Amino acid sequence: MAINTTRGGSRSRIFAEINVTPLTDVFLVLLVIFMITTSMMMESAADVDLPSATETTTETRGIVVTMTSDQEIFVDQRQVHGSDAEIASALRDALRRSTDKVVILAGDRSVVLGEVVRVLSLSKEAGATGFALAAD
Repeated sequence: MAINTTRGGSRSRIFAEINVTPLTDVFLVLLVIFMITTSMMMESAADVDLPSATETTTETRGIVVTMTSDQEIFVDQRQVHGSDAEIASALRDALRRSTDKVVILAGDRSVVLGEVVRVLSLSKEAGATGFALAAD
């Protein structure tokens, strides 16, 4: 609050001012917290039973390709049918939009290795430069 007096000092006015600095600080801290937590979350398009691994590292950026036990394939939350052309097209579109050219494969335990190799091959043809496998 600021008090302003005139020259004679006989009249004074009170100016009420809101200090927005603490409010801005709180909003910036919340923004940083939300940015960090959303980058750490990796959502899979379908519920899959991921294989377990003894040692893993976290890769949070990239295109997530989910393969279910029912032979369904999802590219970044979008279901694609099993044809090579449709999978390659969806991968090309997703890789074009992404700055990281990494494909993260989240496959169910019951997925056959031949399907994994096929999807990884299509990913490489679509322009992926790195690969990661999701595990628990």
